[in-house]
Amino acid sequence: MLAAHNRLPDPDVDPADSLSNRDFERLATFIGNKVGIRLPPTKRLMVEGRLRKRLRVLGIPDMQTYCRLVIETRTLDSEITHLIDVITTNKTDFFREVEHFDIMRDRLVPALLAERSRERMPLLKIWSAAASTGAEAYTAAMVLHDMTTRRNAFRFAILGTDISTAVLDQARSGVYPADMMAPVPKDMRARYVMEPVRKALRPEVRIVPELRSLASFERLNLMDETYPYDRDVDIIFVRNVLIYFEKEDQSAVVKRLAGHLRPRGYIMLGHSESMVGNMPGLAQVAPAVFQKI
Repeated sequence: MLAAHNRLPDPDVDPADSLSNRDFERLATFIGNKVGIRLPPTKRLMVEGRLRKRLRVLGIPDMQTYCRLVIETRTLDSEITHLIDVITTNKTDFFREVEHFDIMRDRLVPALLAERSRERMPLLKIWSAAASTGAEAYTAAMVLHDMTTRRNAFRFAILGTDISTAVLDQARSGVYPADMMAPVPKDMRARYVMEPVRKALRPEVRIVPELRSLASFERLNLMDETYPYDRDVDIIFVRNVLIYFEKEDQSAVVKRLAGHLRPRGYIMLGHSESMVGNMPGLAQVAPAVFQKI
């Protein structure tokens, strides 16, 4: 068997459609510096396949030219947003890591309201900092709205941010494949999800207008040195995105986000990222849940 580096070229693959190791390394470095996302060599074929469509749209003859225009000459500065959309993987589900939403309902929100017991109808601010298509933000909205119907003692607003413009467009629309609603409890689905009038081959559903009006979505690069948002946020979700960052970038992002929490506010990480929360100024109060102290 031929070694990988001596493998003969595939006669069915046009070399112009292939991403060389050198160009992949250049792209990986460029993306890492821009948005913090690591692209290991195992992702080369995935990136190559996704870029082919962009080359056809732009009328660019080959991968090498694309890399030169984007990275070297900066002729295609406007292409950077599309490049990020192409290479980012947005895995998201409703009620993902459901115990976090149980903790929010049973412990965090009651504690936050107790801290502000003198306020009439306090406004709780929730930030989904890696919102993807909005499933996390709308899950939080369902849980919080249920709480307000049982105890009309607070208001809430949700901000969702992400680096990808494509997923933010979907989040704003609130339209999802019907099978994405499988994790949503039936009673919540009945209240917060609009079913299609006619059944389709690939049925879609939509989040009800009342919830959509309580969530806003904006583009944000977590690698930015500052974030243009309030510094009295009650709960920040930044789950299952830091695993794609270098260690020092992980710590920097969490530190910046924590700076936007109100005193005694909370930040939630993905379970595989909980080590990142062990830093001065944060105390762990539950698995992957940290409180600003």
